[in-house]
Amino acid sequence: MLLTKLSRQKPNPLELLLTRHLSNPSKLHDRYSFKPPPCLSPNPQDPNPNPDHIPKKKQKPQYRPPSSLDRTGQKPIHSDLPFDFRYSYTESNPAVRPIGLREPKYSPFGPGRIDREWIGVCAPAVDSKVRSVEGVEEDPKLEEKRRRRREKVQGEPLSPAERKILVEKCQRPKTKRQINLGRDGLTHNMLNDIHNHWKFDEAVRIKCIGVPTVDMKNVCNQLEDKTFGKIIHRHGGVLVLYRGRNYNPKKRPVIPLMLWKPHEPVYPKLIKTTIDGLSIAETKEMRKRGSAVPALTKLAKNGYYGSLVSMVRDAFLCCELIRIDCQGFEKSDYKKIGCKLRDLVPCILVTFEKEQIVVWRGKDYKPPEDGYFLPDRELFDSPEGDLGSGAEACDKSESDGNSSLEEFSS
Repeated sequence: MLLTKLSRQKPNPLELLLTRHLSNPSKLHDRYSFKPPPCLSPNPQDPNPNPDHIPKKKQKPQYRPPSSLDRTGQKPIHSDLPFDFRYSYTESNPAVRPIGLREPKYSPFGPGRIDREWIGVCAPAVDSKVRSVEGVEEDPKLEEKRRRRREKVQGEPLSPAERKILVEKCQRPKTKRQINLGRDGLTHNMLNDIHNHWKFDEAVRIKCIGVPTVDMKNVCNQLEDKTFGKIIHRHGGVLVLYRGRNYNPKKRPVIPLMLWKPHEPVYPKLIKTTIDGLSIAETKEMRKRGSAVPALTKLAKNGYYGSLVSMVRDAFLCCELIRIDCQGFEKSDYKKIGCKLRDLVPCILVTFEKEQIVVWRGKDYKPPEDGYFLPDRELFDSPEGDLGSGAEACDKSESDGNSSLEEFSS
């Protein structure tokens, strides 16, 4: 209503007259010899007619969002880490050669970001003068380099009192800092996360869950080998990784980050049409029997499976077929578990149908002599303590295996 009233009001005649005079400066000049200022003239004249004095306004460059792929004029990143760069160091076996690739050989580090060539599986640490890295195997001297570098960073071993203090600092009530190691295992970018934690604390807590915990010894070895640190405490899947006495955060190694997860290569099939040494009819009959066998255990999703290998070994003493219930798992997860069991027990994979892992001990089964596996808890009180030594650890693993066997037989 107010706008309607204002629009209906008649304009002031004085304002109209003034507007007409100002809009026509020629009449003002003829009658009153008045020249309006440039600000009132409809076409203001340029006070600086000379084009040389006109300041040119610089145009801002068009905004471009930051991108890690834009490396124009930059040199490739060089890293002196003495090992091949892989997406996962615990879930890939360098000894097993794939039979094909699922994608072209695009480097997950980005085009031209590192001075290593991506061959579809890894970026080998070879001499830059080598033109092709297809048939190049890992240099045997790299392991010796890693060992010397780790000894240099570690320095003198910790005393029991120092270990106890560091372990207490890393407990859950004391700190919330933690690195989670999941289904992909120890990934390449996780190495950078560990060094970032070592900026503030001498030790970092790492929680391992899921598929990699089937082989905890491999997880511990890879962590120490790739980070040059030392595991000073382990309780189940929780580790405490110490950086070393001579560690300097300002001289940390250069770790280029992977920008995306590469596709896994194609490996040979785990389950064959016929099991070696059996006919087609015997293979079908064994798969039917394996599906009807009572489950040895039901695995919880994202759980800790450190005692699974010892359970299967003990169960093979009285049964030739073992079934493990993996309902609710991803297909790739229980396939990886079956592959680890095949290599660690060892055994023969029968089927993965209906989210079940069925394994067979074979015709001429002999229990392995190396019955030691990591116990449930390790304190590392002695400076010479290692992951594979200690009579107490062996006794603990044997008692765990006997208890699991009694549970299965009952």
